[in-house]
Amino acid sequence: MTRLAGAFEKSHPALVAFVTAGDGPTRAILDALVAGGADVIELGMPFTDPMADGPAIQAANLRSLGAGTTTADILLIAKGFRGRHPDVPLVLMGYANPMLRRGADWFAHAAADAGVDGVICVDVPPEEDDALGPALRAARIDLIRLATPTTDVARLPTVLDGASGFIYYVSVAGITGLQQAQQASIDDAVARLKAATTLPVAVGFGIRTPDQAAAVARVADGVVVGSAIVELVGQHGADAPAAVTAYIKSLADAVASARKVTA
Repeated sequence: MTRLAGAFEKSHPALVAFVTAGDGPTRAILDALVAGGADVIELGMPFTDPMADGPAIQAANLRSLGAGTTTADILLIAKGFRGRHPDVPLVLMGYANPMLRRGADWFAHAAADAGVDGVICVDVPPEEDDALGPALRAARIDLIRLATPTTDVARLPTVLDGASGFIYYVSVAGITGLQQAQQASIDDAVARLKAATTLPVAVGFGIRTPDQAAAVARVADGVVVGSAIVELVGQHGADAPAAVTAYIKSLADAVASARKVTA
């Protein structure tokens, strides 16, 4: 069983936590995510034009790039994380340009060498799988696909074809951090996705509070939180790890309790 598969086999839904690489004391923040109870870590690769991201993650990208963060730095961060946390799944999330500028094979090999378990590439659609998918699969890295409220019945098979690890359901047709979908629409979407695939379904975008995380955890296999964590990093800077640990623990407790309610 892979690390990602194991994270979704626990007795509670997986808490998936996102942070931008190179924004603040990343090593300590990653350790804080694990200490707080995150089951899967998404490490964002900063990019100059993060089209799917709202103000919080845009600002984090600019802070990271302003500090000089490179792809090589991100891979070193990932490799260090793998050494400290051999059992915690790590996913790189970002855009095609940084992933493909040296070629898909180079990126896949480097990611595998760093101990990366999965990749989410926001702006390579499934119809263009050849750009990155074969290289990742050859390196035994999961290609995690995005489904959205506009992914209709006709297109869903294309999204699922070649996907692995889990399906990331983007619950709003918009950018990160600014709004949350109505719970009823999340319930319906998760049911539709789970009827079409055996992959775990994790839901993200707009989830901030323990109550929101618990509500999603009652129907989904995973809960993704990003912008709220990134905001804490922006607010607290070098002191962010303690705030991040406390916040993640509140979410992890809520997610675990939600599954107990429905068991």
